[in-house]
Amino acid sequence: MLTAHKLSKSFGLSPILKAITFSINAGDRVGLIGPNGCGKTTLLRLLTGEERPNSGHITLTPSNLRVGYLAQGFDPGPALTLGQLIHSTVGDPNRLEAELVQLATALSDEPERIELQEAYDRVLRQMEGGENGRFQSILAALGLDQIDDAQPVATLSGGQKTRLALALVLLSDPQLLLLDEPTNHLDIAMLEWLEDWLHEFPGGVLIVSHDRTFLDRTVTRILDLDSHTHTLRDYAGNYSDYLEQFTTERDKQMAVYKDQQYEVRRMKQDIARARAQAEHTERQASSISIGGGVMKLKGYKDYQQGIAKKVARKAKSRAKKLDRYLDSDDRVEKPKQSWQMKLDFAKTAHLGRDVLTLQDLTIGYSSDAPLLRNLNTHIQSGQRIVLTGPNGTGKSTLLRTIVGQIPALAGHIRLGASVHLGYMAQEQELLNPSATALDTILQTAPLNQTDARNFLHYFLFSGDDPLRPIAQLSYGERARLSLALLVAQGCNFLLLDEPINHLDIPSRSQFEQALTQFDGTILAVVHDRYFIDRFATDLWLVEGDGLIVEIK
Repeated sequence: MLTAHKLSKSFGLSPILKAITFSINAGDRVGLIGPNGCGKTTLLRLLTGEERPNSGHITLTPSNLRVGYLAQGFDPGPALTLGQLIHSTVGDPNRLEAELVQLATALSDEPERIELQEAYDRVLRQMEGGENGRFQSILAALGLDQIDDAQPVATLSGGQKTRLALALVLLSDPQLLLLDEPTNHLDIAMLEWLEDWLHEFPGGVLIVSHDRTFLDRTVTRILDLDSHTHTLRDYAGNYSDYLEQFTTERDKQMAVYKDQQYEVRRMKQDIARARAQAEHTERQASSISIGGGVMKLKGYKDYQQGIAKKVARKAKSRAKKLDRYLDSDDRVEKPKQSWQMKLDFAKTAHLGRDVLTLQDLTIGYSSDAPLLRNLNTHIQSGQRIVLTGPNGTGKSTLLRTIVGQIPALAGHIRLGASVHLGYMAQEQELLNPSATALDTILQTAPLNQTDARNFLHYFLFSGDDPLRPIAQLSYGERARLSLALLVAQGCNFLLLDEPINHLDIPSRSQFEQALTQFDGTILAVVHDRYFIDRFATDLWLVEGDGLIVEIK
């Protein structure tokens, strides 16, 4: 279906992709992974023709292959309504009828053309309403079926727009799917539905995702884009299979590298000893005084100088041999270590047994239509709780109510006496967009500029990054800055609203490791099942207008 052959792409003098080669066939389920900024989205844009490679080529088979591309940042234009956008994708009856007539005429002239027959059958299904049930089921599964067709798309929330973009791609009847972060803004039920949909999809799929469980459940190949070499490695299996293979390869490479370094050190020591011996022998020979023209002494001096030259030639030969070895293909590079966040939470103030108590709490924006009502539960010191449930059911609202941003409609919230609360908003809207990362830390923690810069370096802010306005930072960079603030403030009770949404896989792993060392209490809204399995001690499940509390 798709073949990429030796694709290379640079921006200015900076290489992004080097000699990328791979293929995708019908039925293939391929995951594309790599740290943020390594070129995954650029590669997808090359595959769709939105950008051109500096070298290499892409082949689609057949040439008119229907490619469905889910890009990040869906923006259909301010004037379109939901209904107009859907009709432009699925088709309106008048256009479909005209298309069917054209296809019927073409088929009568060339009945042997299979692609014409397939197109005719597809349009006929749409006209007969066979697509309508599929269309409605996709909208319902993605939580979009209750939106009025006349509603302007521009008025939808960010999450609704993202899910609408996914729905439109799935509805476009593609033969090949290129999905860039399809799991963003999907709750667990939606994720499981999408996994089932992809299992039934007969075409090929290439997925960029940081959701490790999603990759485990959907793909059978992993393409790993290396941010250091800008090259691609192809691994069989799902994400867990890839991780096992990658770790084994890296460990073997490190072992070979250590053996190589030992041999290089030994060779350098031999060369140094030979050179020292040659210099010592030459000095001894030079110190011999012949005097009186005694031939015996002259012969001895010549002998010593000959030895010195021989040893020097030996040292030179060994040095050349070492240089050839270091320049050869036999040389093994040290495995590259990606910079990851250093989330070293300081010891927090001691918490009492009871951290948070909710008593008859009702929350929402209107007493006529509360989101959650009559909540009675509590959190104790040391618990790590994940709050999960369908989108739009009040999870973020509950966190904002606990923080005090939104007043409770009824009931009471009690925090323990020694609680130092820290809150990370979902889209980092608490950050001042005009301030820099450095300003933000200096206003939060008693640090001088040098210490503040060093502190931000732990969170991957290097060079001039701390001096850039927050408005110019990516979502991932803003997430890292929000985490830095929590660390700097020394909070002992963290409220985290989708804290890993914009983090790549290495950063997610590092964040998980840091939270396991945090000795405070955490309540987090998370949909990442891999994270939940490894992090949570307890689950709060939103069901209807209440909570179900489970202990794992």
